[in-house]
Amino acid sequence: MNRSASEIETLRKKIHCAVVLERTPPPWRLDRQESTKACLKYRRGNGEILIVNHGGRGWWDPMSDAKGDVFDLVQRFGPSLTFGEVRMVLRAFAGLSPAFPFAERRHESNGDAERVAERYARRPHLRRGSAVSLYLANERRLRPAILEAATRADVLREGPYASAWFAHRAADGVVTHVDVRGPTYKGALTGGAKTLFRFGPNASRFSRLVLAEAPIDALSLAALERVEHETLYAATGGGMGPGTIAALERVLAEMARVPNPILCSAVDANAAGERFAAQHEALATKAGVGFARLRPPIEDGDWNDVLKQRTQERAEAAARFRNTRDCPA
Repeated sequence: MNRSASEIETLRKKIHCAVVLERTPPPWRLDRQESTKACLKYRRGNGEILIVNHGGRGWWDPMSDAKGDVFDLVQRFGPSLTFGEVRMVLRAFAGLSPAFPFAERRHESNGDAERVAERYARRPHLRRGSAVSLYLANERRLRPAILEAATRADVLREGPYASAWFAHRAADGVVTHVDVRGPTYKGALTGGAKTLFRFGPNASRFSRLVLAEAPIDALSLAALERVEHETLYAATGGGMGPGTIAALERVLAEMARVPNPILCSAVDANAAGERFAAQHEALATKAGVGFARLRPPIEDGDWNDVLKQRTQERAEAAARFRNTRDCPA
């Protein structure tokens, strides 16, 4: 390996992509709330997001198909730079470590919400055999019938890098927020405001509300229950802000007009889930609606964990049955 190739490989391996982001004006800042050890979510300006992965050696843009290494990152910000000029820029970053500056949350405007709805509308519907459908079917174990129903209801669309986009909608049907889940990413589109992810009957009147934290959990319970009649499966996308609480209060007020209404809290089986369940019960009581706790039977688990476990158990039982039939008496 010559000296030039050796330097390129050293720069590629030694320089953390976050260092480049933090030192590119205006600087990017880490969204700690929506970051994981494997994926660091950086924000800048009005809606710009980049994800740093592969231990800092790679990055990708959840809003497009752009991705690459630290060389590609420098060229993203300076597209006119030659490869030699990119190397000169990177030499200045050698030996530096990321500071992980905190990104302050800002209040979103109506314009942000409109952009979220527009971005959701531009994404394709779920297609059979696509990377997103394979992720949801193979990794999340969601049955085709559930995915097809969610697609018909237009609460699910395809994002980049096998990510699934789940829409929160207001009472008038407008998309206000989008949860994003994929094999390597968990987060949401910047802008807009949480209301409720909703999947269930088209009719406005229903007597049972199942409320989970994540849209995938709501769809998992719908799959396990084979979509109970007169049940609305909903998700808050985690914690409940003012918009979510207001949307939930409106749903509960509608339910209170039908016989024997009930809110079933299907949040995770952990301490945070119990706190959410207590909030759900208080809102149900206030609205005059019955309450039940649907706690996942896996400690620290959620309803998608339950779906995956039961799918595996059924597959193993079917395999044992086939083996028994094939054995001679």
